[in-house]
Amino acid sequence: MTSDFFLFIVVGFCAQIVDGALGMAFGVLSTTSLLAFGVPAANASAMTHVTEMFTTAASGISHAYHRNVDWRLVARLAPAGMIGGAIGAYLLANTDGKVIAPFVSAYLIAIGLLILYKAFRPPAKREVRDWAVPPVGFCGGMLDAIGGGGWGPVVTSTLVGRGHDLKRVIGSTNFTEFAVTLTISLTFILTLGWSELNSAIGLIIGGVIAAPFGAILVKRLPVRPLMVAVSMVIIATSAMRLL
Repeated sequence: MTSDFFLFIVVGFCAQIVDGALGMAFGVLSTTSLLAFGVPAANASAMTHVTEMFTTAASGISHAYHRNVDWRLVARLAPAGMIGGAIGAYLLANTDGKVIAPFVSAYLIAIGLLILYKAFRPPAKREVRDWAVPPVGFCGGMLDAIGGGGWGPVVTSTLVGRGHDLKRVIGSTNFTEFAVTLTISLTFILTLGWSELNSAIGLIIGGVIAAPFGAILVKRLPVRPLMVAVSMVIIATSAMRLL
């Protein structure tokens, strides 16, 4: 148990560093890592969502402190994401999420390629009044609940692809993710119980420790390398899940 505990701390720390810096991938990376280390799929999903209640809170506060958050964007993303997350969690309890996973992965690969293209040919910025913000939040929340991760890849990649400022999107999606993850986690807890909390403590500790560093990185890194890194994370993780 001791070795597993420290392993979970390392997984949580590394996944949150990536998520805090790129605005995505904690759920995907932590779930994938836990599965690779032999944790059963149901346990890995439960641990990830319970952990994200804490890591997203720490990451969101850190991004707000470093002024990476666009509050107008948060106000439009949060309600839609929470509704989508609740619906997705309910659907997952009654359907097999693996059925739609290949389609989600294919979509994310396409978005990753689009961002890679735009990293070298930046698009014109759009106002947060962009009509697609609430629908993107709704779909991101639903897919995150169904797929065990996906809020960051879906929301961050789509909004960046539509021309929103990268650093503001990363900070805003990290901040908003707390509300979405809290909704999803409560839905799962009401359905499955609280039995996985003890196993998630290592992930929580590692993720909370890493959260401030991610916010510092996103504030200081130049935009183009950050966009390339975002696209690489999306393409690599989505391709692995698709295969």
